[in-house]
Order: sequence, then structure tokens, then C-alpha cells
Amino acid sequence: MKDKEVIERLFSVLGKYYDDRGEGPFVEYRSPSELYDLLRLDRDDCRGDWESVFTWIEQYLRYGVKTSQPSFVNRMWAGANLPSMLGEMVVAMSNTSACTYESAPVSTVLENFMIRQMLQLVGFDDGEGQMTTGSSNANMIAMMCARNRAAAGTKLSGLFGQSPLYGFVNEEAHYSMDKAANILGIGTDRLIKVAVNDRGEMENEALESAIARVHSEGGVPFFVAATAGTTVRGAYDAIVPLLVLREKYGFWLHVDGAWGGGVIMSERLREKYVPGLKQADSFTCDFHKMLGSSLMCNFLLVNKSNRVFVDVLAGGDGSYLFRDTAENDVRDLGSVSLQCGRRVDSLKWFLDWKYYGQEGLAERLESYLDLCRYAEQCVAKIPELELVSPRVSFNICFRYTGDFGDANTFNEELRTRLYHKGKSLVGIAYIKDILALRLLLTNTSVGRRDIDRFFSDLVEEGRQLEAVS
Repeated sequence: MKDKEVIERLFSVLGKYYDDRGEGPFVEYRSPSELYDLLRLDRDDCRGDWESVFTWIEQYLRYGVKTSQPSFVNRMWAGANLPSMLGEMVVAMSNTSACTYESAPVSTVLENFMIRQMLQLVGFDDGEGQMTTGSSNANMIAMMCARNRAAAGTKLSGLFGQSPLYGFVNEEAHYSMDKAANILGIGTDRLIKVAVNDRGEMENEALESAIARVHSEGGVPFFVAATAGTTVRGAYDAIVPLLVLREKYGFWLHVDGAWGGGVIMSERLREKYVPGLKQADSFTCDFHKMLGSSLMCNFLLVNKSNRVFVDVLAGGDGSYLFRDTAENDVRDLGSVSLQCGRRVDSLKWFLDWKYYGQEGLAERLESYLDLCRYAEQCVAKIPELELVSPRVSFNICFRYTGDFGDANTFNEELRTRLYHKGKSLVGIAYIKDILALRLLLTNTSVGRRDIDRFFSDLVEEGRQLEAVS
């Protein structure tokens, strides 16, 4: 089979998959051992055999999860926007690294353009930004910027002899904050988890008390992260009170908008959920979540930066690779990134931005919020269901209740049965000691009828499970 025929056949397979992406069950579930046997991974007679290659491609598509299917309500991302999918195909075909202008001239220009668009949208003056591998990485880079500002000699001499640094986060903040504290030498014991209210929002009095205690004991409160949409409850920490505390204690204020940061697209939602954002020190947002770009698509912005990425991330002799010259009028992105080789994510980001526009993306976010209100109303109307935590934004945390034993075990089994039968994939998470079903509606294929079907399937399955419990 010639190369052109291979490409044509692939697009035929992908076209059929795309046409059928919303049909049938979201998964043909097989256990790991069944799937291993079915895929025949240990075959050794495949050298130069395109038929074997296409068999595995078709099996991958058949037995994988259809993330565009309306029953996929488990993740903060779902089936990707078509413009970004086209961008991914082009990037895979052209296969380059976005580390230098020489190797990726168009990608470099696109990324710089999009960063300027986001800086303007968020309101960061004299800022800078970059695309990263995801908000876990972006959160760490923001913490790194804060660390090096608070302990200026860290880059050259390390943390030896420095006053102990302390960071503060919502106790329900993403686990990437713990990872960052570990990697950066802060120590997870010095990442203080601040108590939240019954909506999951960080309590400002508890935060100030914790900061004051650390300060009085000779520690340096160097970093505070406000979560804009916590992973489980979707809570937004209030930014404005943190700005007041920053003036008093001088910490770096980061806003982790990995999940809920997309509200910046809507003027109404921005004012409702993240007032004061334009005065923060840094902000991250995943375009691959509510905004729908294909995985991964993240950006990190720094406010009034004075080229902080050069000071914090640049290092070593990269002269064999980088050509940051006045003639280029552009800095090679890899020289101020955490990694050397950089995946080209800017094309899909740019194509989505141009195709949908800010207005279209804002309409998407607002429609998701309307669906969440509707789902919340469904929970209230169904006797077997109850909210575990008040809905504050895009997350609906609820559980099935009834006359049975341990509710956590029951709800986990209920969720597993729905998954194995291909009816739906919904998330689970603990809120305190209660296991909640976490419904996330970030799938453009989902409408009210799909929500009705989801709850109907769940209650039907719940009643069957209750009968044998």
C-alpha cells in the first residue's frame, strides 16, 4: 500500500468514526484482561503490514471511550472542537517542535499572537505568557516565579539558608499544588490547606490567621493560590479580599483557572465569578476543558512581569539551539519554557479562537451554566437523589439515597454499573466523608433531553441495585 493510499484509508476510517461519534453506547466495555487478549498485542508477524496497523486503529476507536457521546459526563473535557482537531492533524503531519522560530516560525507567531489576545482579555498590563503542557505544569511555574521573587538567590544558590517559605491554597485545591511544593523544594508540609465554607470557597479569615501565624514565626508567606472553579465542587475563591491581604503581606497571588477560568470569555460570567482577576500576579486556564480545544491546550499569564520567565526559567548554554537575536524580533519560546522540546499547540488554539470567536465561546459557557441549572432542578425533583453540596457554578455534586447500607459503597457501585453497561460515565469524588456523583456538562452534544436520559438511567439502575442490596 502506497503512502497516499494509507492516508486516504485513514481519513476514511476517521470520517466514519466522526459521523458515528454520538451514536450507540459511549463505550463497549471490556475488562483489561479481555481487552489485552482481544487486541492481540503480542503478535510478532506485523512488520510492514498496514492491515495489522489499521486493525489496531479500528480496535482503538471501537473499544475506546467516545468522548463526544452525550453520556460522557465524567471529565472536564469532552469531544474536541472540529477546528482544533484539524489543527492537530496538520501538526502531526508537519511534525516539528515549537522550541525555536527557526523550526516553527508560524507556530511561534501564532502563540505570541494568542498570548497577547489573552493578556488583553484578562486585563494584564505589561504581561507575558506561554503555553504549557497543562495547568499542573502552569501552577508549578507560577509557584516557581513566586519562590524566586521571594527568595531571590534561589536560582543560583538554591534554598539553603533561606527563611522557610509557605504557600496557601484552598483545602480542596488541585493536587498539582502539592506536587509543585514537592518539586520546588518548598515541602508539602509548608503548603497550608485553608478551610472552606459550605460552598467550598476558601475562608478569608482562616487564610489571614494562617498567614499571620506563619509570619509571626519567621516564615515567609510567598504564594497564595485562588482556585477559579475547584475540581470537585466548582467553587470560586474570592479574589478581591486576597488583593487586600497581598498588600499587607506581599505574597504572589496566583489564580488557578484550569477548570473555571473559561468564564473570562463572558463579560457577565467574568464579573460574577472572577472580579479582581486583572490585579492578580498570574493566571492559568485550560482551553481544552470548557472551551473545547483538543487535549492539551493551556496558557499561563503573568501580570506586570518584567520578563520574569527569562529570570526564572532560562538557564544553561542553549546556543546550539536558540537564536534570540534582534534581527528575529522574537524570542525562541523554548529558551523561556520549562521544557526544551515544545509541542505545537498554538495552531489548534488559534483556529478555535478565530472560528468561534470570543462571543461564540462566551455563549457556550453560558449555555453550559443553563444546563447545570436544569440538572440541579432535576436532582431536586427526583426523590431518590439529593445534592451533597450547593451548586455554585458548573459542578453538580449529588448522590442516590435510600434504605440500604453504606451510601458511599452503594453510589460507587451504581456508578460502576452505569459505566460497564455503557449507559453513562459520571465522575465521583469525596466531599468531606461523603462520596458524591459529580456531573460535569462540558460536552457540546449534551442537551436537556440527554440530561433527562442520564437521570432516568441512573434512577432505574439505582432502583435495581437497591432491590438486591
